[in-house]
Amino acid sequence: MADKSVIQNIEARVRQLIGEHRRLSGICAELTAERDALRKENRALEERNRELDAEVARMQLTEGLAGGSTNRGKARARVNRLMREVDKCIALLERPDVEPDRENE
Repeated sequence: MADKSVIQNIEARVRQLIGEHRRLSGICAELTAERDALRKENRALEERNRELDAEVARMQLTEGLAGGSTNRGKARARVNRLMREVDKCIALLERPDVEPDRENE
């Protein structure tokens, strides 16, 4: 009889473990779906943040160029930085060290 009670005890524990596994699997699936939704929302918010940062920079530049005293220095610095970048690009285009391909020679 002792063997029968041990087997019944093991069977009860196995059923309990199976039930716990099913419950925890359901919770895991819910949490995975919630995590995916939060990641998607986070990406959307980060993109919106980048857009707003770019808009603020454009507005500051516009205000600075229009004569606003608080952002005038920033606007001038940005324009100067952009001009230096354009000058570097022009200098790279004018470099004589690259010869065009001569297939017809």
